[in-house]
Amino acid sequence: MSASGSLRFRLLTGAAVSTALALLAAGIVLSGLFQDHVRRRFEAELANHLEQMAALLEVGADGAPTLRQPLSDPRFRRPLSGLYWQVGPPEAPGLRSRSLWDAVLPLPADHVADGEVHQHVVPGPSGRRLLVLERALTFPDGAPPQRIAVAADEGEVLSATAAFNRVLWSSLGALAAVLIMAAVIQVQVGLQPLARLRAELAEVRSGRKRRFGATVPMEVKPLVDDLNALLEHSEEVIGRARLQAGNLAHALKTNLAVLANEARNLEPDNAREIGAIVVRQVDVMRRHVDHHMARARAAASRGVPGMSTSVLECASALGRVMEKLNANAGIQVNVSVSPNHAFAGDREDLDEMLGNLMENACKWARQRVEVAAWMGTNGMLTITVDDDGPGLPAERRETVLAPGVRLDESIPGAGLGLAVVQDVARLYGGDVRLENSPLGGLRTELSLPAAGN
Repeated sequence: MSASGSLRFRLLTGAAVSTALALLAAGIVLSGLFQDHVRRRFEAELANHLEQMAALLEVGADGAPTLRQPLSDPRFRRPLSGLYWQVGPPEAPGLRSRSLWDAVLPLPADHVADGEVHQHVVPGPSGRRLLVLERALTFPDGAPPQRIAVAADEGEVLSATAAFNRVLWSSLGALAAVLIMAAVIQVQVGLQPLARLRAELAEVRSGRKRRFGATVPMEVKPLVDDLNALLEHSEEVIGRARLQAGNLAHALKTNLAVLANEARNLEPDNAREIGAIVVRQVDVMRRHVDHHMARARAAASRGVPGMSTSVLECASALGRVMEKLNANAGIQVNVSVSPNHAFAGDREDLDEMLGNLMENACKWARQRVEVAAWMGTNGMLTITVDDDGPGLPAERRETVLAPGVRLDESIPGAGLGLAVVQDVARLYGGDVRLENSPLGGLRTELSLPAAGN
């Protein structure tokens, strides 16, 4: 079996992929949030320096700008420290921070309105990218306006973000490893019931156990229950098959002995009489074979999941056949069955049972045979076959359900007696009852399990 067909491989792959994607998305979001936070703090620090310069800047009587005192950050006094300021136009600033040394900030020649703050990205003295905030100040007493600017190396933002990302991704990598290891342990523990189930299956196959254990997780219990039910059903089928084979062998053994004895006594003068005996014995054996074949088929079909036979289709087809067979008698067969009524069993079994009942009803009916069905409250489907014939006395109803007895002994039947219909119905968990019919004749009630229950 390939790795892709393993449930463990699928679970671990799904856990690893989902964990990696979740941590990757979390890392990207956290990194972006941190970088945005650092940049806002960076810009806020520049804005504070710019406000401090605006508060300390003065213009002398000669129009030259001066600062009443140095700015508080010592980096302004350290050459090429990465933090700079200047006052005046870009081409000839009047004042510059010591950190600029002999360089100037290459600000764009745009117009800055009074009180308005512009932001630029320009190259610095050492070729590094600088973020610049600038504004224009207007002084009273006719002093010329001044353009002030503060700049800082963007590398501080990038270096802080890079340091954070190194810690972040190493932490997320370690977390991913821990989560994947936890997933491996979780899958291993979670699949242990299936491993035990596989071991029990080997014991069942070897014959050391007859059923699967009942101590399983609730998610696996329906599967175990179905497997146990299947094993029980298989045992029942095998047991019934053995019993039916024994019964059939016993029934045929007696009749074959009679045939062998008659064959030994066969002479030209008694050939007709012995021939009649042979025909009767063959007919009896045929009935036995049909009887046991029907029981075996019903036993094998009982409880098989998914089996469903439409009662309407079966009854309608049989009704058309019965009307053709009894056309000379003018028998009318009416079927009143819902399309939703379905039998949880084999179509051939329903044809045998319902066909025998409808055939018997047509034999005794004067004009009408009614077939109907309804659902009971216990999940059983009841099919009724009514005729308007002479009916059957109550004291004979139990008798005709006994093996070897027919309602009409003079006419050959369809191959199954009412006793076999009862046997097959009981194998499915149903039964057959004989009652008085509203039409005046006999009502046969066939109770069978409904599909879907």
